[in-house]
Amino acid sequence: MTAALPVPKPAIRHSLADDVLGFLCATVVISLGFFLLRAGGDVSGGTAGLALLLSYATPVPFGVLFFVVNVPFFILAIRSKGWGFVLRSCLAIALVSASTSLHSMPGLLGHITLDPFYAALIGATLVGLGVLFFFRHGASMGGFNIVGLILQERYNLRAGYVMMALDACVVLAAFAVADWTIVLASALGAVVMNLVVALNHRPGRYAPAS
Repeated sequence: MTAALPVPKPAIRHSLADDVLGFLCATVVISLGFFLLRAGGDVSGGTAGLALLLSYATPVPFGVLFFVVNVPFFILAIRSKGWGFVLRSCLAIALVSASTSLHSMPGLLGHITLDPFYAALIGATLVGLGVLFFFRHGASMGGFNIVGLILQERYNLRAGYVMMALDACVVLAAFAVADWTIVLASALGAVVMNLVVALNHRPGRYAPAS
């Protein structure tokens, strides 16, 4: 007698309250993570890293740059992930972009300077956790997040490892505006952030229910 095959359980859908709370948590931890990275002079990976690099070299605010560099990736996501995912990701980026500068306001954290390795370790961990929040609520931070999710869904590659490989290119570009200690600290941050994602967002482990 053959054993019956297990029937996969349907994913439990997130309620509106679940999504709102998830987005708020992600916004807080990612914006704080970016603030710490910038306080250490570090560069993160992905389009956020590109935006940070450009913000060091130009007077354009980080939030504006962050949104602009994500546009090509949104075009890719429209066909591969659908408009719902794209709109939620746009909202995620808008929330993080608007919140990142709040931490430096007088009376809050203000303008601080941190050791680059400490900033990379703590800041990248926070960003990685926030990315997980967004992934699990049907959104992303755009850019390499989108590429990683598409390759994970189509080819069973872990999104975190895909993002780590792409982030390495951004970190290497930091040699143009930073010394080797900053680049090394930024590389540490990129590894930490993407390990958080890779070890917690595996193919088949979590089905987005939003």
